[in-house]
Amino acid sequence: MIHILVVDDHEIVREGLRRALAHDTTFKVVGEASSRHEAIAQIATLNPDIVVVDIHLPDGNGIDVVRWARTHSRKIGLVVLTVSHMPEQIKAAMQAGASGYVEKSAPIAELVSAIKHAAHSPLAFSTHRARDLFDYGSQAHGLTGRELEVLEILPSGKTIHQIAETLFLGDSTVKTHVAAIYRKLCVANRVAAINKAREFGLLQ
Repeated sequence: MIHILVVDDHEIVREGLRRALAHDTTFKVVGEASSRHEAIAQIATLNPDIVVVDIHLPDGNGIDVVRWARTHSRKIGLVVLTVSHMPEQIKAAMQAGASGYVEKSAPIAELVSAIKHAAHSPLAFSTHRARDLFDYGSQAHGLTGRELEVLEILPSGKTIHQIAETLFLGDSTVKTHVAAIYRKLCVANRVAAINKAREFGLLQ
Protein backbone atom coordinates (compact mmCIF):
# COMPACT_ATOMS: atom_id res chain seq x y z
CA MET A 1 0.00 0.00 0.00
CA ILE A 2 1.36 3.41 -1.03
CA HIS A 3 0.47 6.12 1.50
CA ILE A 4 -0.08 9.52 -0.11
CA LEU A 5 -0.25 13.07 1.24
CA VAL A 6 -2.04 15.56 -1.03
CA VAL A 7 -0.97 19.22 -0.77
CA ASP A 8 -3.06 21.86 -2.56
CA ASP A 9 -4.72 25.06 -1.37
CA HIS A 10 -7.98 24.26 -3.20
CA GLU A 11 -10.29 21.89 -1.35
CA ILE A 12 -12.02 20.84 -4.55
CA VAL A 13 -8.69 19.76 -6.04
CA ARG A 14 -7.77 17.75 -2.93
CA GLU A 15 -11.17 16.06 -2.90
CA GLY A 16 -10.94 15.32 -6.60
CA LEU A 17 -7.51 13.76 -6.21
CA ARG A 18 -8.64 11.70 -3.23
CA ARG A 19 -11.55 10.26 -5.24
CA ALA A 20 -9.48 9.68 -8.37
CA LEU A 21 -6.65 7.93 -6.53
CA ALA A 22 -9.11 5.77 -4.59
CA HIS A 23 -9.73 3.80 -7.80
CA ASP A 24 -6.26 2.28 -7.47
CA THR A 25 -6.30 -0.19 -4.58
CA THR A 26 -2.54 0.18 -4.07
CA PHE A 27 -3.03 3.84 -3.06
CA LYS A 28 -4.27 5.28 0.21
CA VAL A 29 -4.54 9.03 0.77
CA VAL A 30 -3.56 9.34 4.42
CA GLY A 31 -3.66 13.13 4.71
CA GLU A 32 -4.24 16.51 3.11
CA ALA A 33 -2.63 19.92 3.53
CA SER A 34 -3.56 23.32 2.15
CA SER A 35 -0.35 25.24 2.86
CA ARG A 36 3.40 24.93 3.04
CA HIS A 37 3.32 24.98 6.85
CA GLU A 38 0.65 22.27 7.02
CA ALA A 39 2.48 20.15 4.47
CA ILE A 40 5.74 20.10 6.40
CA ALA A 41 3.89 19.29 9.63
CA GLN A 42 1.93 16.47 7.96
CA ILE A 43 5.04 14.98 6.37
CA ALA A 44 6.76 14.91 9.74
CA THR A 45 3.71 13.40 11.45
CA LEU A 46 2.37 10.96 8.85
CA ASN A 47 5.62 9.90 7.18
CA PRO A 48 3.88 9.29 3.83
CA ASP A 49 5.44 7.31 0.99
CA ILE A 50 4.41 9.94 -1.56
CA VAL A 51 3.68 13.67 -1.42
CA VAL A 52 1.68 15.16 -4.29
CA VAL A 53 2.21 18.91 -4.02
CA ASP A 54 1.14 22.01 -5.94
CA ILE A 55 3.76 24.70 -6.61
CA HIS A 56 1.60 27.65 -5.61
CA LEU A 57 0.64 27.66 -1.92
CA PRO A 58 -0.73 30.56 0.16
CA ASP A 59 2.26 30.74 2.51
CA GLY A 60 5.09 29.82 0.19
CA ASN A 61 6.19 27.60 -2.64
CA GLY A 62 5.60 23.88 -3.14
CA ILE A 63 9.19 23.63 -4.35
CA ASP A 64 10.22 24.58 -0.80
CA VAL A 65 8.18 21.65 0.50
CA VAL A 66 9.94 19.34 -1.96
CA ARG A 67 13.36 20.66 -0.96
CA TRP A 68 12.60 20.30 2.78
CA ALA A 69 11.24 16.77 2.35
CA ARG A 70 14.16 15.65 0.20
CA THR A 71 16.64 17.04 2.72
CA HIS A 72 15.06 14.84 5.39
CA SER A 73 14.50 11.71 3.30
CA ARG A 74 15.92 10.07 0.20
CA LYS A 75 13.14 7.47 0.20
CA ILE A 76 10.05 9.68 0.01
CA GLY A 77 8.45 10.16 -3.40
CA LEU A 78 7.74 13.79 -4.31
CA VAL A 79 5.41 14.54 -7.21
CA VAL A 80 4.77 18.14 -8.23
CA LEU A 81 1.25 18.62 -9.64
CA THR A 82 0.64 22.09 -11.04
CA VAL A 83 -0.91 24.20 -13.78
CA SER A 84 2.53 25.54 -14.71
CA HIS A 85 4.48 24.02 -17.59
CA MET A 86 7.29 26.60 -17.55
CA PRO A 87 10.69 24.94 -18.08
CA GLU A 88 12.11 27.06 -15.24
CA GLN A 89 9.59 25.51 -12.83
CA ILE A 90 10.29 21.99 -14.06
CA LYS A 91 14.02 22.55 -13.63
CA ALA A 92 13.50 24.03 -10.15
CA ALA A 93 11.42 21.01 -9.13
CA MET A 94 14.06 18.61 -10.43
CA GLN A 95 16.91 20.43 -8.67
CA ALA A 96 14.92 20.54 -5.41
CA GLY A 97 14.70 16.76 -5.43
CA ALA A 98 11.28 16.04 -6.94
CA SER A 99 10.60 12.57 -8.29
CA GLY A 100 8.10 13.71 -10.89
CA TYR A 101 6.33 16.69 -12.45
CA VAL A 102 2.75 16.48 -13.75
CA GLU A 103 0.44 19.16 -15.12
CA LYS A 104 -3.08 19.40 -13.68
CA SER A 105 -4.45 19.26 -17.22
CA ALA A 106 -2.90 15.81 -17.73
CA PRO A 107 -5.05 12.65 -17.56
CA ILE A 108 -5.20 10.94 -14.16
CA ALA A 109 -3.30 8.00 -15.66
CA GLU A 110 -0.23 10.24 -15.99
CA LEU A 111 -0.39 11.16 -12.31
CA VAL A 112 -0.87 7.51 -11.32
CA SER A 113 2.17 6.60 -13.41
CA ALA A 114 4.22 9.39 -11.81
CA ILE A 115 3.23 8.27 -8.31
CA LYS A 116 4.20 4.67 -9.00
CA HIS A 117 7.48 5.80 -10.53
CA ALA A 118 8.17 7.99 -7.49
CA ALA A 119 7.42 5.12 -5.11
CA HIS A 120 9.80 2.83 -6.97
CA SER A 121 12.55 5.34 -7.84
CA PRO A 122 12.15 8.46 -5.66
CA LEU A 123 15.47 9.97 -6.72
CA ALA A 124 14.94 9.53 -10.47
CA PHE A 125 13.17 12.57 -11.91
CA SER A 126 10.44 11.93 -14.47
CA THR A 127 8.19 14.22 -16.48
CA HIS A 128 6.31 14.13 -19.78
CA ARG A 129 7.70 17.64 -20.27
CA ALA A 130 11.28 16.36 -20.59
CA ARG A 131 11.53 17.74 -24.13
CA ASP A 132 10.69 21.25 -22.91
CA LEU A 133 13.29 20.95 -20.18
CA PHE A 134 15.86 19.68 -22.68
CA ASP A 135 15.17 22.56 -25.05
CA TYR A 136 15.29 25.09 -22.22
CA GLY A 137 18.58 23.74 -20.91
CA SER A 138 20.24 23.66 -24.30
CA GLN A 139 19.17 27.22 -25.05
CA ALA A 140 20.26 28.43 -21.64
CA HIS A 141 23.76 27.10 -22.16
CA GLY A 142 24.06 28.02 -25.81
CA LEU A 143 24.70 24.51 -27.13
CA THR A 144 24.14 24.03 -30.84
CA GLY A 145 22.20 21.15 -32.34
CA ARG A 146 25.39 19.35 -33.38
CA GLU A 147 26.95 19.88 -29.95
CA LEU A 148 23.84 18.33 -28.38
CA GLU A 149 24.23 15.31 -30.66
CA VAL A 150 27.82 14.88 -29.51
CA LEU A 151 26.82 15.41 -25.88
CA GLU A 152 24.21 12.64 -26.11
CA ILE A 153 26.92 10.18 -27.20
CA LEU A 154 29.48 11.07 -24.52
CA PRO A 155 28.01 8.77 -21.82
CA SER A 156 28.45 5.77 -24.16
CA GLY A 157 32.21 5.87 -23.65
CA LYS A 158 32.91 6.05 -27.36
CA THR A 159 36.22 7.57 -28.41
CA ILE A 160 36.46 10.76 -30.46
CA HIS A 161 37.05 8.65 -33.58
CA GLN A 162 34.02 6.43 -32.85
CA ILE A 163 31.80 9.48 -32.25
CA ALA A 164 33.05 10.93 -35.54
CA GLU A 165 32.15 7.72 -37.36
CA THR A 166 28.70 7.65 -35.73
CA LEU A 167 27.92 11.21 -36.81
CA PHE A 168 29.80 11.01 -40.13
CA LEU A 169 32.15 13.80 -39.09
CA GLY A 170 35.90 14.25 -39.02
CA ASP A 171 37.85 13.62 -35.82
CA SER A 172 38.97 17.25 -35.64
CA THR A 173 35.39 18.47 -36.00
CA VAL A 174 34.24 16.28 -33.11
CA LYS A 175 37.16 17.51 -31.00
CA THR A 176 36.05 21.08 -31.69
CA HIS A 177 32.48 20.26 -30.62
CA VAL A 178 33.65 18.52 -27.45
CA ALA A 179 35.85 21.49 -26.56
CA ALA A 180 32.87 23.80 -27.09
CA ILE A 181 30.69 21.62 -24.86
CA TYR A 182 33.30 21.72 -22.08
CA ARG A 183 33.61 25.48 -22.41
CA LYS A 184 29.88 26.18 -22.37
CA LEU A 185 29.25 23.84 -19.44
CA CYS A 186 32.31 25.20 -17.60
CA VAL A 187 33.92 21.77 -17.14
CA ALA A 188 37.31 20.27 -17.91
CA ASN A 189 36.59 16.65 -18.86
CA ARG A 190 34.02 14.15 -20.13
CA VAL A 191 32.84 12.88 -16.74
CA ALA A 192 32.27 16.41 -15.47
CA ALA A 193 30.43 17.31 -18.70
CA ILE A 194 28.11 14.31 -18.36
CA ASN A 195 27.39 15.09 -14.70
CA LYS A 196 26.75 18.77 -15.40
CA ALA A 197 24.52 17.94 -18.39
CA ARG A 198 22.45 15.60 -16.23
CA GLU A 199 22.19 18.25 -13.53
CA PHE A 200 20.79 20.70 -16.09
CA GLY A 201 18.43 18.11 -17.57
CA LEU A 202 20.32 17.89 -20.88
CA LEU A 203 20.88 14.16 -20.39
CA GLN A 204 18.65 11.56 -18.79
